Parts: sequence; C-alpha cells; structure tokens
Amino acid sequence: MYRLYDDPISGNGYKVRLALAQLRIDYRYHALDVLKGETRQPTFLTKNPLGKIPVLETPDGRFLSESNAILWYLAGAHPAGRSFGPATPDEEYETLRWMFFEQYSHEPNIAVARFWRHLPEMSELQHKMLPERLEKGYQALAVMEKHLTGADYFVGNRYGIADIALYAYSHVAEEGGFDLSVYPALGAWLKRVARQPNHVAITDVPAAAGTAA
Repeated sequence: MYRLYDDPISGNGYKVRLALAQLRIDYRYHALDVLKGETRQPTFLTKNPLGKIPVLETPDGRFLSESNAILWYLAGAHPAGRSFGPATPDEEYETLRWMFFEQYSHEPNIAVARFWRHLPEMSELQHKMLPERLEKGYQALAVMEKHLTGADYFVGNRYGIADIALYAYSHVAEEGGFDLSVYPALGAWLKRVARQPNHVAITDVPAAAGTAA
C-alpha cells in the first residue's frame, strides 16, 4: 500500500491527495506539522533529506518527493493514471511547461502569500515582501486567465495532471489575499475541476495512520 507523508494545510500535499482520490488508489496518511518542525526530525529526513513534504512511499518501499514529480509518476506508473497524463510528445511538453510554470512563477508567490497569512503573526520582513508576492502572483493568474479564455483545461482540452498541479493553490488563492473575481475564465475552470469525478476538497484530510514519522 502507498503511504503519504503530508502537512494537511499544504497545497503541494493536496495535489497528491487529490490525484490519489481521483485514481481510487488506497493509501495510508501520515500527518506532519511543518511549523512544529516535524519534517526536520531524523526519522523523516531518512525519507526526504530536504525535509519537505509531500513524500509518497510506494508499495515497494521507495520514497518519492516533489509534488509535481509525484503527479507525473502516478500518471505514468499507475494504469488508472494514464488518462490524466500526456498522450503525445506535444502534450508532454505542454504538461511539463505548465507544471514548471506552477513551481517557478505560481507557487512561490500564491502559495507563499497564503502560508504567511496562516502564520500566527507575519514578521516585519514578510509584511515588507508581501506586496511583491501579490504582484507576481497576479501576473501568474493573468497568464492562466489568458490561456483559459480559449480552453477548458490546460493541456489537450481535457482534465489532467497539469490542472491538478495548478488547481491546488489557485482555488485557495483568496486565502493569500488574491481577488479571483477579476478572472472569469479561471473561475469557470475552478468549477470544472471541482466537478471532476472523485474530487476531494483540500479540507478532506484522511484520518492519520500510526505516527507521523
């Protein structure tokens, strides 16, 4: 059985939880609290030396890290996931392009703004840096809006792992202070993703199994 090590608030972890749910893959959930330093404990560092979640443990005992790489793995390695993955070299390129965009231009701004606003109190430096994060986050949302004005989904006009990667933090962007009402095409896409079979909300966290370590 698969095991997922994750912090319930993490959008990166949510990507994997959503994919596992939609692929009907059984797994055991191990919750960790990043703010309490649980990902820096020696037992977890044996699973990912970078001390980052999510980590997906495969049935054969391997530990997979980096959320978008895990999505790519599930789309290729699991029979049910192939309908979510790219079908042609062009779709492979487009899928990777959007997933790299998510990690380089989208997540560092939208996810970080959300994370800071979930802290008990932001530091003076975080308050100072927040306007830049918002500005760059809006730039990323505008790129998505332009694409979605002419397409229902991001690759091949069908739901796939690029949509999962971008949906995770986009649908909770307002928690970071972003106004999504100015992006009607993006808003319609969010609703389409939420209507996908076996969709689970970011707040639908499985019961933790055993210890977090």
